[in-house]
Amino acid sequence: MKTYTEYLWFNTPTRIEFINITPQVEEAVRKSGVKEGICLVNTMHITSSVFINDDEPGLHEDFKEWLEKLAPYGRSYRHNLSGEDNGDSHLKRTIMGREVVVAITNGRLDLGPWEQIFYGEFDGKRRKRVLIKIIGE
Repeated sequence: MKTYTEYLWFNTPTRIEFINITPQVEEAVRKSGVKEGICLVNTMHITSSVFINDDEPGLHEDFKEWLEKLAPYGRSYRHNLSGEDNGDSHLKRTIMGREVVVAITNGRLDLGPWEQIFYGEFDGKRRKRVLIKIIGE
């Protein structure tokens, strides 16, 4: 059984951003040498997300609008009483998810035809990391 660990670092210039990290994850799979196994990709922060969906700009704008309706920035969240202003970011992360697990088949991510892996940032402008953990043969 092989294991491989890699970290990606992000510091987005905007508060909310979606970044396609599929190429970096594919490169980590290649470096791992794993031919059959699984790849876990998860954010290490409570105001960001990792998710799988289509890499289509209109869809990304739809996500941003939808999330803002569900958890608007600037609202009086109890969490913000702690001195933070990111109560909405915690809720957005919960909606979009913490991690993805993708099968590795024949040394490649086994994604559907339009599936891509994304890092979703909901409280940007500071350094955050994503874990890639690969396990298999």
